[in-house]
Amino acid sequence: MTSFIFALLPVIIIVAIGRLIAAKNWITPEGWRAIERISYILLFPALIIRSLGNAPFDTAPWKLAAALIIAQLVLAAIGFGARLWPGMERPAVGSIIQSNVRWNTFVALSLGSILFGDEGLALVTIAAAAMIPTANVLSVYGLILNAEHAPGTKPRPFRALMTNPLIIACVIGGIVAATHFQSPKVLDDTLRILGQGTIALGLLSAGAGVDLAALRRAGVRTFTWALMRLLGLPAAALAAGLAIGLSGTPLAIMLICASVPTATNGYILARQLGGDGPLSANLIAVETVLAMITLPLIWFTAIHFGLA
Repeated sequence: MTSFIFALLPVIIIVAIGRLIAAKNWITPEGWRAIERISYILLFPALIIRSLGNAPFDTAPWKLAAALIIAQLVLAAIGFGARLWPGMERPAVGSIIQSNVRWNTFVALSLGSILFGDEGLALVTIAAAAMIPTANVLSVYGLILNAEHAPGTKPRPFRALMTNPLIIACVIGGIVAATHFQSPKVLDDTLRILGQGTIALGLLSAGAGVDLAALRRAGVRTFTWALMRLLGLPAAALAAGLAIGLSGTPLAIMLICASVPTATNGYILARQLGGDGPLSANLIAVETVLAMITLPLIWFTAIHFGLA
C-alpha cells in the first residue's frame, strides 16, 4: 500500500503543476492545445509503436486485454441505461457512455512504470492497444447515436476511427510485434526519445484540462455517474479477469488501468460529436479529483484480498 501511495504522489504533483501553470496562464490555452496535439499525433503514438513492437506477442497476457474490453462493454451498456434517469437528455447519455469507457492512459502509464518498471510499462501498453480502439468505437458511436444533429451535419464515425493516430499506432505496433520486425537502432532510439516525453506532458495536460469550476456546477447526477465509472469499471474488469484466470502482475495492471479516471480529451470529442459538453467537463473534473481517493481504496482492497 505504501509503495502505491508513493507511486501516486508524483502523479498528483505533476497534475497539480499542470493546473497551476494553467491557472497562472504561464502557458496560454492555445499553447496547451498545441501540447495536447503534439502528444496526440506524435509522442503517444511513438510510445505505443515502440512498446507494442517490443512486446512478446506469443506470451503476452491477452487475458488482461480481454478482461478490460469486457469491462468497457459492460460500462457502455450501463451508460445506455442512463436514458432511464428522469429528465436525462440524449446528448447527456452519449457523454456518460464516453465517460464510462474512456481512461486516462497517462496516469496508468505512470503508475504502472513506477510500481512494476519496464514490465508494468509494457503491460499498460498492451492494455492500451485493447482499450483505446474499444473506447474510441464505443465513444464515437455512443455520442453519435444519442446526439441531436442538424440535417446534413451528422459526422462520419468510421472515418473518424480510421484516422485516429492512436488506433493507427496500435495497428503498426501490433504488426511490428507479430512479424518480429527488428527496427533499426536509429529508428528505435528515435521512438524511445519521443515516447519519453509522453507521460510528463500527458499528466501536465491532464491537470491543465481540469475545469475546477465544474466541481461547483456538479450535482447528484454528475457525482453518481462519476462514482459509477470509478468503481464500476474496476469491479467489472476484476470479475471478468478472475473468471478467465488472470493473476499476478497482469491482474494488478488491469486494476490500475480500470481504476484511473476518464480521459480529459473527452470534452473535445463530446463537443464535436453532439454530446453534452458541460456534463463531460463536469464528469472529467469530478472523476479526476475523486480518483485520488478511490485509487488508493481500490488498491488497498486488492492487497487485502491478495489480488495485488
